[in-house]
Amino acid sequence: MQRGHRIHRYTYGGYLRYEADSNGKHEYLDGEIYAMAGGSLQHAALAVNVSSALHARLVGKPCVVYSSDLKVRVVASDLATYPDVTIICGPPEEDPQSRHVVLNPTLLVEVTSPSTEDWDRGDKLDHYKKIPSLRECVLVSHRDRRIEVHRREDDGTWSSQASGPGQVFVLASLGCELSIDEIYRGIDLSE
Repeated sequence: MQRGHRIHRYTYGGYLRYEADSNGKHEYLDGEIYAMAGGSLQHAALAVNVSSALHARLVGKPCVVYSSDLKVRVVASDLATYPDVTIICGPPEEDPQSRHVVLNPTLLVEVTSPSTEDWDRGDKLDHYKKIPSLRECVLVSHRDRRIEVHRREDDGTWSSQASGPGQVFVLASLGCELSIDEIYRGIDLSE
């Protein structure tokens, strides 16, 4: 993990206690705790646009859209993090060590930023792919009007598809599609 500031070496249980007593958010990876920085105006707006669009399309379905306040744990690689958007279809599976952490996301969304782009597109995506319940991971670019959908296929392999202005992208795990123009509406990426 290349972002944030290293705090100390902890067990996962120690991290949970540290986080419970903290007034900020921290990610955890293999004994290390990393402070999370706040996002830009564009980052915050993109996360809300994605959340709002997904929420509108999931009305009446057994799926819930969660904000970046929900922590997700990747048990296989000892990562705990706060995706920008998390969707769980069906009952949430809480971490046995904390009711504030879930283990079974169906879809995760990360909005990239200059400081997180390499992590989001690289190692973090690889960690996410180790979550058995995860069907899709969506990367929303802060640089261009571009969205990538990484999808677990029926045979367990992962595929990816990028979409740009004027296009729609399909979220097969949710049975819906979203418009790139809808997600980027009102957002000036030049700022």
